[in-house]
Amino acid sequence: MFRLARYLKDFKINVTIGPLCKFTEAVFELIVPLVMAKIIDVGIANGDTDYIWRHGLILVLLAVLGLSCALVCQYMASKASQGVGTALRRDLYAHINTLSHKELDKIGTPALVTRISNDVNQVQTAVAMLIRLVVRAPFLVIGATVMSFTISPKLSLIFLGAMVFIVCVMVPIMKATVKLFKKQQRSLDGVSRITRENLTGVRVVRAFSRQEHEKERFEETAEEYRKFAVKAGRINALLNPAIFIAVNVAYLLIVYFGAGFVENGIDGMTQGNVIALINYMTQISLALVVVANLVTIFTKAAASSARINEIFDTIPSVKGAESAPKQDPNAPAVEFRNVEFSYIGGENALEKLSFSLKRGETLGIIGGTGSGKSTLVNLICRFYDCGSGEVLINGANVRDYPTHELRRLIGIVPQKAELLSGTLRDNMTLGRTDIPDEQIYKALEIAQAKEFTDNLDGGLNVRVLQGGKNFSGGQKQRLTIARALAQNPEIVILDDSSSALDYATDAKLRKALRRLGETDGVTAVIVSQRANSIMHADKIIVLDDGETVGIGTHAELLKSCEVYHEICATQYSEEELRKQEEGGL
Repeated sequence: MFRLARYLKDFKINVTIGPLCKFTEAVFELIVPLVMAKIIDVGIANGDTDYIWRHGLILVLLAVLGLSCALVCQYMASKASQGVGTALRRDLYAHINTLSHKELDKIGTPALVTRISNDVNQVQTAVAMLIRLVVRAPFLVIGATVMSFTISPKLSLIFLGAMVFIVCVMVPIMKATVKLFKKQQRSLDGVSRITRENLTGVRVVRAFSRQEHEKERFEETAEEYRKFAVKAGRINALLNPAIFIAVNVAYLLIVYFGAGFVENGIDGMTQGNVIALINYMTQISLALVVVANLVTIFTKAAASSARINEIFDTIPSVKGAESAPKQDPNAPAVEFRNVEFSYIGGENALEKLSFSLKRGETLGIIGGTGSGKSTLVNLICRFYDCGSGEVLINGANVRDYPTHELRRLIGIVPQKAELLSGTLRDNMTLGRTDIPDEQIYKALEIAQAKEFTDNLDGGLNVRVLQGGKNFSGGQKQRLTIARALAQNPEIVILDDSSSALDYATDAKLRKALRRLGETDGVTAVIVSQRANSIMHADKIIVLDDGETVGIGTHAELLKSCEVYHEICATQYSEEELRKQEEGGL
């Protein structure tokens, strides 16, 4: 938790003035019992009404000053805690965006969402309590004890005994609850995961009428979270009874021995002094209750801080270079040299893959499910680093490119068509201000999306709902293709991103991409399950369980690659295949 203290450096004034105000308020509170003692011993004992009124006004003044200090401290604490929370979320979000797909796969989206929301909230609450109560509560305990010693050193031993007992109870409880709060936060990750899966897959759940099953899954995970929370709460609940037992026993002892001291004149004890001691004991009891609550808050914050620091300590496995490499205009646009890759704890997803693709050419990638098609294009974009071998773009290793420079060269359309909430223009530009509307319209036309976007009310300013739910599957795919093209990339990657398109639209799209390659030299990489989508490609790679079983044109592979022939045989008639083998596409 101390590692996150660096976020307080921008709020030095708040962290200084806030506790000082609380300290001042505590000083005023410590004066109150002394004034009350004077009112009892002098004003009430002598029947001096003026004395009582004068000292009563002093009590009111102390209350007003204390309230003013408390309000200032509250403002300082709120400003600092909200500021720290905002800065922490910003840095955590920025760091998460530096992580590669490897780290994101390992940690998981639900865990990251929980840490950037719930865990940061816990730290934010701890900062507010740090400014408001961490100085005040201990000072009241210590100050009240010291003040009691000035009244009666002998009776003050009761105070010390009560505090020693409370500390002995508090320390083991705090140690026990830290572990439980960590487990509780981890179980919250599970709740977030199931909630996210159900909300994103709500149509699937309802289509198969599995609402009850999903409710049971959620309840099971929520029950685990509840068990940890209840167990931690039960242990933590021992604090308040322990404090009140110690305090009430101390009350009895103060009254019992204090009465004897007053009767026998020991330590010059008076009735007002006994009341003052009881008031100090009350202040100590209230402060200790606050300390008990602070223990809970800081225990939770410590657990959350450890989880946040775990993210900060995660070093991205993919880091961009500082400066752009020298590119060779005569080198292939994309080249793989003996590339091998495997996911965490798995076998090789790609085995010794080698090929090259010239500028303006189109590469088709086909193969069965799990054959490594998406893995291949992910290595081009450097979402992952290959285990061995080299991936080159324009003659330079992708590891030598700054990340933003590499991604500027590539426009990728992922398998799942994702649109962001906002306007259509926002989705096309993704925050870039250097993309004119003419470039967007050109991209929409190439992607065969202009035919329906022209009919939208508002044009590029039309609202896109979360996830693009106001567009059909085919429309979303065409818009994501247009988004990639609008970035004006040198390499366009379509990762099985035309599966929702009809054959006519798919054919128009491929024709437009070929024309773009011929005129602008844009290199296209098309991943597809449909042989029809890649049959006109300059080069086709056939993958089978991570291995390259064929590279060539459509006609060549039909004759030389058994796997490719089998794929095509499921999609074409024997007569069509025979014509294609003869070169009649």
